Amino acid sequence: MTFYFEKIDGKRVLKSDWIKNAQAFFTTRDLCICDKENDKNIEILNNRKIISKYLKIDKNKFIYPEQTHSANINIAIETNKSYPDCDALILTEKNIGIFLNFADCTPIILYDEIQNIGAIVHAGWRGTVQKIAPLAIQKLHKDFGSKPENIVAVIGPTIGFCCYNVGQEVYNKLSKTVTNFDGLFEIRNGDFFVDLKEINKRQLEEVGVKNFDICPYCTVHNNDLFFSYRNENGTGKRHSAILKLKT
Repeated sequence: MTFYFEKIDGKRVLKSDWIKNAQAFFTTRDLCICDKENDKNIEILNNRKIISKYLKIDKNKFIYPEQTHSANINIAIETNKSYPDCDALILTEKNIGIFLNFADCTPIILYDEIQNIGAIVHAGWRGTVQKIAPLAIQKLHKDFGSKPENIVAVIGPTIGFCCYNVGQEVYNKLSKTVTNFDGLFEIRNGDFFVDLKEINKRQLEEVGVKNFDICPYCTVHNNDLFFSYRNENGTGKRHSAILKLKT
């Protein structure tokens, strides 16, 4: 396993040793920087300051979008602080940081060390059905010349195959997103269970990504570490995926 915990100001974050030069990690419950019920409370604002200091950027250069379970992708730029209706951000500027927020959906950090560019993708079942992660790869390639085989995809804490049961309609939609859906679902006592992490991995493989690190944690089983919308009755709190490029 190549994931490990590190502490920022005494608070745990989860990192992958597949990304060594950029700052890329997932927050835990210790360091929550998003609460949809009260996003301006003192704890949230203080935690954002802690991470901004760690990233060596001004807190006003720590950018995040308004996520809506879309397949919309934007490019983060220092002069723009507003990204409505957006579920993936591409990062090319070195003096800003980006983050997206999660509580069961699949967080994917993409990083091309050769080009020193990357992206964060929010892929719940709706985003996965729309193939948001492959779309981000295609945009990185088309707009910035990033080769899929040079991109590392780090897939973070998500509701696991063990716990993610869906209705037949969702199952049917997800099953059409990859050429081979074998091994990505099970029927248990008449209920459909799907593997969001592996579905996204297989989608990325189909557009040429070869390098993966997949987090073993399930947000339901590891609810002491990460937030779970399903397990916490629709909590507004989120853990986050964070990226800042090497300087």
